[in-house]
Amino acid sequence: MAGSSHYEVPLPAFETAPRLLIVVAPYYRDIADDLVAGARAVAAQAGAVVDLVEVPGALEIPTAIGMAARSGRFDGFVALGCVIRGETTHYDTVCNDSSRGLTLLGLEGYAIGNGILTVENMDQAAVRADPNGQNKGGGAAAAALHLVHLSRKYAPIRRQPSSDLEDRDPIRLAGRLEGPTGA
Repeated sequence: MAGSSHYEVPLPAFETAPRLLIVVAPYYRDIADDLVAGARAVAAQAGAVVDLVEVPGALEIPTAIGMAARSGRFDGFVALGCVIRGETTHYDTVCNDSSRGLTLLGLEGYAIGNGILTVENMDQAAVRADPNGQNKGGGAAAAALHLVHLSRKYAPIRRQPSSDLEDRDPIRLAGRLEGPTGA
């Protein structure tokens, strides 16, 4: 629908700063730089600590995120890059496989914002990457931050063991609770 706008969910607030890793494929350097600038700006608004790593292409982004995720050093990840349609089916492979890889990692519980642009030409990429325009890098960072917030909200509850033995509920398999403990 022409002229319609979209709604953006406000960024979550964090008690402790989330640590994000931006993984970018700078194949188109100007586009990548704009995506990173947008992602960094949104991360800063949420008070996130950001690290950055570059990989050769969009296909390497899920692998790099998977490696970093297993390290346990990061709360969330921002995938950034740009794939422009060419004359061969390689475009379809890169778009589908990078997206599938990120989706599979997300389903494993990793908080990932996908900012890999899949466009027909450089003009479309420039509009989407512009931090003062569509800011898809910022959108990917916001998505990652929202998922980090959810992962913290739904983290397993860790109960503190009681320090007083009387507060414990003993399990009796047979016999008395008091008396000799030996067989």
